[in-house]
Amino acid sequence: MTDGSGRAAFPPAPTGLGALSATEILAGYRRKAFTPRDVVDDTITALETTNEACNAVVTPMYEQARADADRLTKEMRAGEAKGPLAGVPVTIKDLVFVAGVPAYAGSPMNRSFVPDVDAAVVSALKASGAIITCKTTTCESGYKLTADSPVTGVTRNPWNTGRTSGGSSGGAAAGVAAGCGPIAIGTDGVGSIRVPSSFCGVFGLKPTFGLVPRSPGFSPPSWASLAHTGPITRTVADAALTLEIIAAYDLRDTASLPVSARRFDATAGRLDGVRIGASADLGYAAVSPDVSAAFGKALAVLDSCGAHVTMDGPGLDPEILEHTLKPIAFTEQAAAVATRTTADLADSEADYRDVVSAGRHYSGTDYIEASYRRGQARSAFVKLFERVDVLVTPTVAVTAFDAGKIGVETIDGRKVDPHLGWSPFTWPINLAGLPAATLPCGFDRDGMPIGLQIIAPWLDEPTIFRIAAAFEQAQPWAKFWPQLALGEGRGRAKG
Repeated sequence: MTDGSGRAAFPPAPTGLGALSATEILAGYRRKAFTPRDVVDDTITALETTNEACNAVVTPMYEQARADADRLTKEMRAGEAKGPLAGVPVTIKDLVFVAGVPAYAGSPMNRSFVPDVDAAVVSALKASGAIITCKTTTCESGYKLTADSPVTGVTRNPWNTGRTSGGSSGGAAAGVAAGCGPIAIGTDGVGSIRVPSSFCGVFGLKPTFGLVPRSPGFSPPSWASLAHTGPITRTVADAALTLEIIAAYDLRDTASLPVSARRFDATAGRLDGVRIGASADLGYAAVSPDVSAAFGKALAVLDSCGAHVTMDGPGLDPEILEHTLKPIAFTEQAAAVATRTTADLADSEADYRDVVSAGRHYSGTDYIEASYRRGQARSAFVKLFERVDVLVTPTVAVTAFDAGKIGVETIDGRKVDPHLGWSPFTWPINLAGLPAATLPCGFDRDGMPIGLQIIAPWLDEPTIFRIAAAFEQAQPWAKFWPQLALGEGRGRAKG
């Protein structure tokens, strides 16, 4: 993997312990190279530096994190520490509840709201020994693909603070990219894990719909049929480890799948026999030349790993955005604030109010008709996966644009919807409920990351991990760091 100028040299890695992967941190604990308190101190230093530059943190939980680290340090010294993520720092997107911690969800309506219950994923992470360091930024109610909100302001990209981090899990992805801990929990209704992960040059996974429970305590209760919860990490192995912990059946979530505990293998190997379908535009999307070029190079890498790559796709309706997604997504967003008055929404962004208004104007018939078309899209993927094992596409049609903007209006001379038209590859996958991951596959001419999306059949996360691990070995993206992560003021590794 090279940048836009063709340079492939790896910069020096950050020296703070927060920049280590989860597997590296756990290995360091086993050899007693450092303690959880060392890791948490370095991670908090990185978070403070990154937040000053990028505005990625909503609510710090540093005092509790240090206390948890001290407790785990004592337990490790006594040989009593337990849990697969014991002592590993994790951040939580502000749409996901942590008991006793404010959950603004980017909305002025939630300024005084403090939940008294942990989301299922938070409970699972706490039980695993993970240390929660902070809540990260999101847009209002997760409604758009940036992390800017009237509560927290604009979230910026650590590769270039003049650019957006993407969203709505923007603070989560920016923090991981800048070395502020190895794992972040995000949510994804139309691309909100994959878009910021692509823009920030990290790995992001949207699991199969229902594999990771969202209840209790997922804010807002919108995007009911679209939203997934999943990990954002710098390495494939860390995502696999996290998914093992947070994937579970929970009766409190009506969408939760009754599947037993699973193991996910992120060991790199050859891809001989794997049939990969590839689509550069899904038959209708405008794509920037830099993204198209990086996608072509990524296909060559997959071919070199032994995969059989053919140009193929699901053949979706070119009007799927207007005819299918918007009637469903906007209606569900409006339903989430159905009891709110105009006065309640007065401090919300004008654009958010427009989305709610649009959702309220769709009829029940519109929603049902869109749901029927959604079933047709799902059937198209069923047929596709009879021919191929996975589908790969670009993750986003563009790279990170100027911070503070909601999107772009043209791509390579073609007009696109400024809200969602520049991310045409992500939201169809939410409509189908499929698992999908984004992994870095290159840089544009300005040095901004570009993502490759891997989409698999339902509950086939193992194949995603297999392909991603092989690509990671061939093109080790985690060795590339934004300059922000290499700056002064970071903690120093202790051994």
